[in-house]
Amino acid sequence: MTTTTLDTSRALVENALADFLATHDPKKMDNVTFRGLRFDAGLAWVHFPVGRGGLGVRPDLNRLVEEGLRKAGAAPQDPATFFIALAGPTIATHGSDEVQKRFLRPMFTGEEKWCQLFSEPGAGSDFAGLGTRAVRDGDEWVVNGQKVWNTLAHLADWGMLVTRTDPEQPKHKGMTYFAIDMHSPGVEVRPLRQITGEAEFNEVYMTDARVPDTQRVGDIGDGWRVALTTLMNERTAIGGGGGGNSKRRGPIDETVRIWNELPSDLQTGAQKDQMMRLWCRSEVLRLTNARGAAAAKAGNPGPEGSIAKLMLAEFNKDVTAFTVGLLGANGMIDFDFTFRRPDGLSVDGAEGGVRHSFLRSRANSIEGGTSEIMRNILGEQVLGLPGEPRVDKSIPWIKVPRN
Repeated sequence: MTTTTLDTSRALVENALADFLATHDPKKMDNVTFRGLRFDAGLAWVHFPVGRGGLGVRPDLNRLVEEGLRKAGAAPQDPATFFIALAGPTIATHGSDEVQKRFLRPMFTGEEKWCQLFSEPGAGSDFAGLGTRAVRDGDEWVVNGQKVWNTLAHLADWGMLVTRTDPEQPKHKGMTYFAIDMHSPGVEVRPLRQITGEAEFNEVYMTDARVPDTQRVGDIGDGWRVALTTLMNERTAIGGGGGGNSKRRGPIDETVRIWNELPSDLQTGAQKDQMMRLWCRSEVLRLTNARGAAAAKAGNPGPEGSIAKLMLAEFNKDVTAFTVGLLGANGMIDFDFTFRRPDGLSVDGAEGGVRHSFLRSRANSIEGGTSEIMRNILGEQVLGLPGEPRVDKSIPWIKVPRN
């Protein structure tokens, strides 16, 4: 892409944003209405096509829009709508025109919330081994199975559902992706209580739940390829949450604040050395995220997104453990473990304080792909190392031995 083209795209976004704000004051209307008008103006996802919430330009120009809207007083995104970062690009990339028209706008406005229905009790890291069945019945599909670790499913109106539609095919080829109505008959959401006392995660049971074929995303049997789009965007969304931005460096800010409040006789040279090492890691993560955003050429990230996801997971665990340690015995008390259902997602748990962050960050190395899986992806797809033996990759799913 030439410099002239880049400048033209930037000018297009800047002009569209200026025209939009000239006639729409975010402080004078509710957020749902404002986000709907923003979608119509092509300022939802600027890299999406015109008429689908975008302007057809580079994805990194979304940052211009976000910065401009924040300065104008626009409200931040509702944390309960985290999954638009996953469902939006997936539907825009693989959904039919009908699916895109139906879902993208209410998804962006927050009128319809989403969740992810991928993992199963027997198919977590080996996601392609999933067994939830969808059987065609005329213009509908009948779904039976169980999903687990479904974040915010208790708030969701729609779920990104991947099913097994052809068990006679090898596991990566017999999968199909759907948007399922979470309020439809046969769908049951049950809480999974976490170490924090919250039930942010859920398990979802589907018993003869019916999904119209018009809610299929992608072709029949192409669910693995569609799901990869979701997964790559998930890892980028999670990985981008711990390194902060140009004004905030994420969890390390809280560490520095607590350090500065300690009496001088409790500050040791060894602790300061460890804190500076963590600060350097935080900077590397922040700059890695910035480099990834600048290098993006299309709306969907590549396997490099696994770098930030892996770095974030390990960093968050280390920095919160160190920070709780700075508090001494006080780090072990004054925490509310009361059962509760959160109304939003905080990947690093910072909103609940450092004690909550310490407990919540344990999940970072599991959600969105375990750290072990991230290392496999980086080794095989980025570094070009030999892949692990996969003896079940080419045989029919139904013939794979299971416990």
